[in-house]
Amino acid sequence: MLTVLLGAALPMVDFFIVNVALPTIDRDLHAGPAVLEMVVAGYGVAYAVLLVLGGRLGDMFGRRNLFLTGLAAFAVTSLACGLAPTAWTLVAARVAQGAASALLLPQVLATIQAATSGSSRGKALSYYGATAGVASVVGQVLGGVLVSADIAGSGWRAIFLVNVPVAAVALGLALKSVPETRSQNPARIDRSGTVLLAVTLVALLLPLTEGRAAGWPLWSWVLLALSPFAAAAFVAVEMRGERTGGSPLLPPSLVRLHSVRSGLLLILPFCLGFGGFMFVLAVAMQDGLHFGALAAGAALVPLCAAFFVASLLGPRTVARFGRSTVTAGSLVQGAGLLVLAGTFYWGWPHLGVWALAPGMAVAGFGQGFVLPVVIRIVLSEVPPAQAGVGGGAMATTQQASLALGVATLGTLFLTLSGSVGVRDALVWALLAQLVAAAVTAALSLRLPRAVR
Repeated sequence: MLTVLLGAALPMVDFFIVNVALPTIDRDLHAGPAVLEMVVAGYGVAYAVLLVLGGRLGDMFGRRNLFLTGLAAFAVTSLACGLAPTAWTLVAARVAQGAASALLLPQVLATIQAATSGSSRGKALSYYGATAGVASVVGQVLGGVLVSADIAGSGWRAIFLVNVPVAAVALGLALKSVPETRSQNPARIDRSGTVLLAVTLVALLLPLTEGRAAGWPLWSWVLLALSPFAAAAFVAVEMRGERTGGSPLLPPSLVRLHSVRSGLLLILPFCLGFGGFMFVLAVAMQDGLHFGALAAGAALVPLCAAFFVASLLGPRTVARFGRSTVTAGSLVQGAGLLVLAGTFYWGWPHLGVWALAPGMAVAGFGQGFVLPVVIRIVLSEVPPAQAGVGGGAMATTQQASLALGVATLGTLFLTLSGSVGVRDALVWALLAQLVAAAVTAALSLRLPRAVR
């Protein structure tokens, strides 16, 4: 568990670690807003597009084999990011790093599903959910520490170079401790489904993340218009594939499971809000409050600590209260967002790290009762033979929603900040996330009453 969770943490950390380093990257590589957004979007889009395929490959060729391959590829691509001489070289390396993450992460969930059962599986999935949330916040905190430390003059490059020794340690541990598992009847690659899913996610995420910085050119509107048609074609191909006895990339029968369907539906607004929240805070604290990278990271420590505490309490709480744990967590998160919005509105611009701590802690405590529990619910009924596909579907929904949150709430914040100022733009972005938290609370009532 320690080994696979260490492997799982790496891709999650790297989605967020770059946020506080963007101003430094811009100054060093003369990147500009459009290219900077590609540094974030390139990783997120490649990661989201290939996750389900990564899960299917693990089912076919062995999850341990793909876990080791993904770790090695992640180390190499992280090194390429850290040594990138130009902004566009960094973008290309980030895309490759996202692809490596998509090979790595689904094997973690699939290995947990295949190697555990009963209460042990429930605890393991809770640990995975806790890792997912804590690693996301730790990424931004760690990014601030590394950029500020400027180790051997490496500056922002350290946020990528640090992955190399960590991945090497995880690789050494995995060779000794991770068991080999695979599907007994592995399905063939669904080429049509893979292509259509990729087209759908690229057509949706790329223009939303890159369109504003590029001035909303014609291609961005064309891609957005294409995305619903590509999604409809993907659904039709997958339904036909299962009906005719084929091997759909995402079997519709899997989504018909109540726990899977209701859990994935809830992950969408939660992660959309969470991804936008982390991005907007990083930009606002540095550009508006003029925090350095270290202070911007330190401001998130209360959120990280509270999330961790709640995630440890989660397994016992959900065993007693079931889905009410998620409902309560969503409401607590909403209260934290209101506290933060009020703090920013009335305290701006004379705010320090300690002034933000109460709102951060309350929001983090609520989030810690939502994400780990929902991940456990989504995967609770997935058959071991479909562990890779189930894990890939869950991770794809999570990753695509995080990227969509950066795109939508990030665009809202950056657009408003030019007209109403950073403070008011931040408050509006937090209120938009509050709406996402309310939707999460409402959808929690559709989850299974009892959680296995």
